[in-house]
Amino acid sequence: MTGTVVRKMIVGLLALLCWHGAAQAQLVAKAGGLRPAQLALVINDDEPNSVEIGEYYRQARNLPAENVVHVRIPNRPRKLDAEQFRQLKEQIDARLGPHIEAVLMVWTAPYAVECNAITAAYTMGFDAEVCATPCGPAKPNLYFNNTSSDPQGEHGMRLSMLLPTDSVAAAKALIGRGVSAGFSTPAANAWYLTTSESARNSRAPFFPRAGVVAARKLTVKRLSADFIENEKDIMIYQTGMARVARLETLQFLPGALADSLTSFGGDLYGTGQMSSLRWLEAGATASYGTVSEPCNYWQKFPQPTVLLSHYLRGVTAIEAYWRSVAWPAQGVFIGEPLAAPYRR
Repeated sequence: MTGTVVRKMIVGLLALLCWHGAAQAQLVAKAGGLRPAQLALVINDDEPNSVEIGEYYRQARNLPAENVVHVRIPNRPRKLDAEQFRQLKEQIDARLGPHIEAVLMVWTAPYAVECNAITAAYTMGFDAEVCATPCGPAKPNLYFNNTSSDPQGEHGMRLSMLLPTDSVAAAKALIGRGVSAGFSTPAANAWYLTTSESARNSRAPFFPRAGVVAARKLTVKRLSADFIENEKDIMIYQTGMARVARLETLQFLPGALADSLTSFGGDLYGTGQMSSLRWLEAGATASYGTVSEPCNYWQKFPQPTVLLSHYLRGVTAIEAYWRSVAWPAQGVFIGEPLAAPYRR
């Protein structure tokens, strides 16, 4: 057995142990969290929406002007090859100071680098091996279930996320949800659904226990159903369906995280399964999906107890999501990265 395989098994075992036997009081431990001055903004000057939305975001979050990087990606390709991506990454990195811990790419496409997601390729490096065996294990995420506030300094990882730009109005509304998430902590619900699509229930064993986290005014709800409808005050919604019904009937709170365990949610412009963009359109603030066939390894999707635990500690959406995926090579993170509804 190779050292790489052993390390991957250890990552899995650590996640299996997460939360079991732990008191819910651990959920509310204090954490620092990413600050706007530590976030870089990458704008595609060949896309007018990227330029407009990027400047709007910079002002909304009061990012220093020196944190903005301008690049040119003509024709909005869905996918880059490894060499195109290498040149793009070098161009971005050359402009970043050592204080930058995360990068927000202001575009919808490109969202893939060959079989990798562009966010994973940027943060962890392009993984050619997973393209040879996409249904096999992937490179472990050193930031998985990690409490470090310095992923760049400690692990050489700058976290990354995409801010979709197909609609200027929708992007500004998304930014508004992320910003407003920091003003109050309303009573909220976290939904975890075990569905009839049994192959997509591989992370159901990690759903947190139903009950109330009183210190965060959050009610955890577990359900055997294919969808929820007409529900309000949603902060978390995690399920496993190729297409999730009744999203238009739901009301998400600012800062809400939502995703589905399905093969091609990260193929943002794909039509075979539901794009993760639909979660943002429904009112969520951040989401995740895979860009190539991952099979149903739970390690390739946000682990529910890890995601909830870290988010309730007060970190940002980008930190909580990145800490929750053990093997993220094929997964793209999208949304407003600085949303932090539990930071106080």
